[in-house]
Amino acid sequence: MHSIKTVAVLLFWAFGLSALAASHPGNYNSNSLNGLLSDSIQLTEKDIGDFTAIAFGDRTAATTSQQEQQRCRVFPGDGLWPPTEEWTRLNNSLDGVLLRPTPAGAVCYPEHPAYDAARCQFLLQDARSTRFWLDDPLTELAQWTQGGTCLATNQTQAQEKNCTRGGFPEYVVNATTAKHVQVAVNFARNKGIRLVIKNTGHDFGGRSVGAGSLSIWLHHMKETQYLPSFSIGNYTGMAARFGTGIEAWEVSNFMAEHGGITIVAPGGNTVGGVGGWVGGGGHSVVTSTLGLGADQVLSLGVVTADGRYVTADPFTNTDLFFALCGGGGGLSANHPFSPFEATYGIIVSAVYKAHSPITLTSTSLSLTLSSASIPSVPTTGAVVVRTADAFWTGVGLYYRFCGRIIEGGGGQGFSYIYPQADGGFRFTTTSTFLNRSRDEVSQIMEPLYTSLRHAGVLTTADANPATRNSSIYGASRRSGTGDQPVNTRYRSRLLPRANWEGDTRWDATMAAIRAATEAGYDEDFYFHATLTSPTREVAGWPGADNAVNPAWRENLMHAMLMDVQPDNWTGQQARNRDARMQRYMSLLRDVSPGAGAYINEADPGEPEWQQAFFGSNYPRLLEVKRAWDPWQLFWAPTTVGSEGWEVEAVDGYPNSQNGRLCRSAKR
Repeated sequence: MHSIKTVAVLLFWAFGLSALAASHPGNYNSNSLNGLLSDSIQLTEKDIGDFTAIAFGDRTAATTSQQEQQRCRVFPGDGLWPPTEEWTRLNNSLDGVLLRPTPAGAVCYPEHPAYDAARCQFLLQDARSTRFWLDDPLTELAQWTQGGTCLATNQTQAQEKNCTRGGFPEYVVNATTAKHVQVAVNFARNKGIRLVIKNTGHDFGGRSVGAGSLSIWLHHMKETQYLPSFSIGNYTGMAARFGTGIEAWEVSNFMAEHGGITIVAPGGNTVGGVGGWVGGGGHSVVTSTLGLGADQVLSLGVVTADGRYVTADPFTNTDLFFALCGGGGGLSANHPFSPFEATYGIIVSAVYKAHSPITLTSTSLSLTLSSASIPSVPTTGAVVVRTADAFWTGVGLYYRFCGRIIEGGGGQGFSYIYPQADGGFRFTTTSTFLNRSRDEVSQIMEPLYTSLRHAGVLTTADANPATRNSSIYGASRRSGTGDQPVNTRYRSRLLPRANWEGDTRWDATMAAIRAATEAGYDEDFYFHATLTSPTREVAGWPGADNAVNPAWRENLMHAMLMDVQPDNWTGQQARNRDARMQRYMSLLRDVSPGAGAYINEADPGEPEWQQAFFGSNYPRLLEVKRAWDPWQLFWAPTTVGSEGWEVEAVDGYPNSQNGRLCRSAKR
């Protein structure tokens, strides 16, 4: 077993952020519970004593009538909001890991008690190259979800804004054990307080923030264990057990430490590798060969809404296991690639399949639409085209070719189309193949380049680039620095393989992509597409029978419009923009009727989201939700069972979490 990492308690600034970390002596017992020390430390009746605020719940006794008595979650300032003395007692029950952090950007506001010009300068210039934002207990990397209050900004802009708490939680539990999670769950449920879950803040849907909430911060639950032989049901082979706070770069380093084994993990270094990424499906560069992240799960350690710790696997609590693997939420693992809080229970640990080493070989292509005098550089895959029709012909040839290739032999196509200053566009893509030599990749790609030459997009005979990267997927060590808050909104569609069948439907698909993307020149957004084919056959056991959106099983292209909004927009400006973006997205929906979208990289304002995010699985998932969370404690926008509640936002931003969570008048 990997040595248990010492919980790093944050370095809190002089403006009042403080915490105490609990340590737990003793050696790991391989026979204890789910195998991790953090799982084995659980809440007991002795711990509860006479502090009924942290007592366990009874799912069989919870009734709808009891819940109807409270229209909104208890909010700061309400008569039912716990007094300071009760929060102090909660902190004692939590071994001193309860935080009440100040928003990081407060140091930039001269009128705020936390003002610190030097610290503000660090946030504006240097923090992006460090772990600061990722290790901050409040920060969510999409600023609009919190209401855009108290941004790190220059002094001139700070004088025009107010620094308020906005959608940030009131209190944060820096959880390092199952007990910490259990205590927080019980307190929030018994007190009627909104509960949110957070890891690194890679959340672009507003699911790990919430005004007036108690947040469970799982960021420091990073234990790992290599299992050279693991058997359950139809699976026998290598496996790995991870704490829920593990990030992709740490998974990568774990693979390298164990001989380059393969564990399906997110592509972004600091994306959480457990929880929300799995809850939404979780795609990666090896998805077309090994399946989605949700397809890798063999067992889960979970804290449910009654505060109990349970194991969920294909033979134990099978309905819960089904729902957590792809059904919309185990926790906020935080990613553009994995964003939401618990829906059925909070995953505190997971056992994943581990595979033999895999070689990745990649090749790139770039097309630039420009009338300027820019030389072609075919040896690096960069080609300049002079007409829009030629440019879009080239884009279409690549997408159709790549879709057929990944479906037949695995791999991934990863691409962007960016507006350019001269009115043109730049298309960049990387094609990655598994267990193929450089010569084999060259042979695979040559038909594409032949087609591009025949179409007049390319004019050189050597346009198939000779330079490629080849490496072992699990052999590279990665680092976990970088990332900062932005104002990006994801809007997406899973385009099915049926769109690749027949010229008429394909031409309509490309016409929709072109029209939506060309609108981005004036509107300042761009197109992003990931091509993968995670079929049921690839998913294997037990993944083929999990709750992954059925649209994923038919997918060839995960198509996204990436909308970056100005920080200073009003709520009305954001609503106007949202209406326009919905029109552009409707072009992609119209050419893929009955398909869906990937909840981890999607718009929380997606129309008919139940079908788009969950498809035919929704009725079954709703039954699981009602059975395991009759209190509706676990709530996040567009997750299963969330229809009965809504945030009464005070800032006017679409889907902002800056307001009370109350029962919806529309239900």
